[in-house]
Amino acid sequence: MSLYDQWRAYTEDQNDEAALHAFWNRYFAEETEAYKMILADHTKPIEGKASEIAAAFNMEEAIFAGFLDGINTSLVTPVEVEKVEFDTELKLDIDFEKLYFNMHEAKADWLYNLKEWDGVLPAEKRKEITKAWRASKQFVSSDVKVGPNDPCPCGSGKKYKKCCGRSAD
Repeated sequence: MSLYDQWRAYTEDQNDEAALHAFWNRYFAEETEAYKMILADHTKPIEGKASEIAAAFNMEEAIFAGFLDGINTSLVTPVEVEKVEFDTELKLDIDFEKLYFNMHEAKADWLYNLKEWDGVLPAEKRKEITKAWRASKQFVSSDVKVGPNDPCPCGSGKKYKKCCGRSAD
């Protein structure tokens, strides 16, 4: 059974609401500590056997597989998570801008608000990424016309006729 299969078994084997809640609380605490470690020493890729990296993050190997599944879309070269075993050699080269964006996507405010981000991405870059994430969630229909009394699409809060729709005098 692969580590990922063990991870899935963990997530599915929680019998009651209290056990499930306890499981996820434990996972999120371990995940937070792992990200603190990663952000504190962000200048080099994380390399080694899956079991060694899991031990460095103080995680069981199967829990690490869940962590790996979560960070995978933020890696420069994604890993085939389903095939990772204890002795699989890994090189986790993280794209930190993509990671910050993906943390917003996952609504993981406990992660994208870590103070350790200060040493990785400047505050202005984090604001830019947050703005890009928000923009990616907005639905824009190009076939809908804006009427003169509709709110201006620029977001000013004014009527279109008093803002961007004003004719040049």
